[in-house]
Amino acid sequence: MKKENSLNNLFKYYIDIRMLRILLLGAISGFPWVLIGSSLSLWLKEDGLSRSTIGWAGLIFAVYAFNYLWAPLIDRIQVPILSKKLGHRRAWIIIMQSFILGSLIFWSLINPSDDLTLVILVGLIIAIASATQDITVDALRIEQIGQNEEKSMAAGAAVAVVGWWTGYKLGGVVALFAAEFFEKIGIENYWQLTFLILGLLIILMNICLMFVHESEDTDRKFKQNEADEVIRKRLSKNKNFVVTSLAWVYGTISGPVLSFFKKNGFSIALGILGFVFLFKIGEAFLGRMSIVFYKEIGFSKGQIAIYSKTLGWITTVVFTLIGGIFAMRAGTIKTMFVAGILMASTNLIFALLAWVGKSELLFAVAVIVDDLTAAFATVAFVAFISLLVDRTYTATQYALLASIGTAGRTTLASSSGALVDWLNGDWAIFFIITALMVIPSLVCLWLIKNKLKLNE
Repeated sequence: MKKENSLNNLFKYYIDIRMLRILLLGAISGFPWVLIGSSLSLWLKEDGLSRSTIGWAGLIFAVYAFNYLWAPLIDRIQVPILSKKLGHRRAWIIIMQSFILGSLIFWSLINPSDDLTLVILVGLIIAIASATQDITVDALRIEQIGQNEEKSMAAGAAVAVVGWWTGYKLGGVVALFAAEFFEKIGIENYWQLTFLILGLLIILMNICLMFVHESEDTDRKFKQNEADEVIRKRLSKNKNFVVTSLAWVYGTISGPVLSFFKKNGFSIALGILGFVFLFKIGEAFLGRMSIVFYKEIGFSKGQIAIYSKTLGWITTVVFTLIGGIFAMRAGTIKTMFVAGILMASTNLIFALLAWVGKSELLFAVAVIVDDLTAAFATVAFVAFISLLVDRTYTATQYALLASIGTAGRTTLASSSGALVDWLNGDWAIFFIITALMVIPSLVCLWLIKNKLKLNE
């Protein structure tokens, strides 16, 4: 057993061609957050809009909390022509990437000060397309790993997180350096030109997507059709178009939810949903306002790019892989308790930075610790919900759990700017409050930890 859990033996799970595919899928998933997250926030900030406006603009992230509503359709509806040529999952990703690319082109033609509503509306389209592609990206990522490969699933979760942060961090580096470069050479609409540069990255990712393997899962289709047939027989003994259609709709919508509650039991299922909703609220409050905080205490876009994006990406990659090893050895539940404590501690370091003022050393420390924490928390979280899903409804169940987690982070964290304003710009107190937000989720997890049914 000790040999099986030795570091050398565990690291071998990362040396797998499937991990490269998962890395790319993670990058595709993380990149749009650069657009509607830090890039949009800084664009609005530099166009003279208030902290509260920037915070409320973040409500567009709320669509991630509701993508489970249309996940059953994405899970089952084939894209005409493309699904046969590219595969069901890849076809949907290509369609959504096209919407994001078109939105960036549209953003390059407008200004927030003149068309704020239109800017936010286009941001909403990006968010909807991104949330929709995540449904199939996560399913394709999980389906790269066999159902009983527990350690490979933990390694895949770590690599997916590395990919997500690679798309998010390096995309952010490109955005910030490009915007600063265009601004310095005197281009007035430097953010609009930056969005066109980011559009080229989307095209490149779509080309790389063609190298991601997708197998035809006939077993999943068989089980879904089998469930539909059971429902049809309960509705009517007669087989006709209306009854068959109703059975398909009912099975598509209710099948994944009923399967989740049946597997875990009602009370434990509710406990899981409560934990998932609450776990990352404090981190989201910090993340939503962090780039505004950096700007207000005196850091330039270039410094933010170096410390928060470039340095942050390197530390995230390292600590994510370590987090994956930790999850493989200690289990996902213990990893999440450790991550929760680290999240609270990280926010307190930001409070110290707010008290001290502009300090590049403390900024670097805060970024490194924050990325260490995010790595542990996200690896544990992704592995946790990946182990909970039923392969018959991979996309829908993962989307349901992930979107509930996103609901806490987006709907509540959208008031982050208003909270800073209510505190009269007292960033230190703001970060202390966010540190306390992790406690309810850990209480939830403690109450259900011994009754969870993970596929381990």
